[in-house]
Amino acid sequence: MIRRVLEPLYEQALLQQIDHMPRHIAIIQDGNRRFASLRGIRRDAGHRAGADRTEEMLEWIRELGVTYVTLYSFSTENFARDSAEVRELFQLFKERFTRAVTDERIHRHQIRIRMVGDRSLLPGDLREVIERAEEATSSYQSYFLNFAIAYGGRNEIVAATRSILSRVQDGSCSPDRIDRSLVEQHICEEHNLPPVDLVIRTGNENRTSNFLPWLANGHESAVYFCAPYWPVFRKIDLLRAIRVYSQRIGASGLPG
Repeated sequence: MIRRVLEPLYEQALLQQIDHMPRHIAIIQDGNRRFASLRGIRRDAGHRAGADRTEEMLEWIRELGVTYVTLYSFSTENFARDSAEVRELFQLFKERFTRAVTDERIHRHQIRIRMVGDRSLLPGDLREVIERAEEATSSYQSYFLNFAIAYGGRNEIVAATRSILSRVQDGSCSPDRIDRSLVEQHICEEHNLPPVDLVIRTGNENRTSNFLPWLANGHESAVYFCAPYWPVFRKIDLLRAIRVYSQRIGASGLPG
């Protein structure tokens, strides 16, 4: 009871300390399995609790006016997990993307859904529902919700390199034009994402795990590590992370 009274007051206090709001937040949602183990529930129940918290968190993000959110939902390394767990996760993704097609909140707030990652690694039925959600929201420009699935940061740099080499081979690009801005152009063109302003990782892990290395590390984004497992991530934790970003921007003198 006391917590329900105090938390909104603390949220307001945190909001008053934020002068700069990030445009693009990337989140590594870690701790679903450990949350399930701690609670003595099934692993898939932990992932579903995490998915529920994701939907709640997206409401907070939208209310704060953050335009871009990219969620690290499933990495290329996650394919090495137990096959039953991978199937459980893919089934959960199918359910949530299917729901998104008709979710009135998505359409009312004009949220565009996109996938970032190697689609060729996904089963056909999952690719199909993801593409349906993308198509149903393709005209929206108010908010952008990106799911990194079958994603690897080094892979995107390799893909950009291949694309540039192909242009060199066909004569549309000379080797002396290859520089940082050209590589960035190819990476951004593939995903159509702006640079990341803030990376958040839950679950008490202090590493960014190959997540958007060019758009995040390459632009020296702010990073916030926190202890709560993803299913118990709170609005307070989000506001603390944004406060770190705001303080960093304020100290640097850069525009927010």
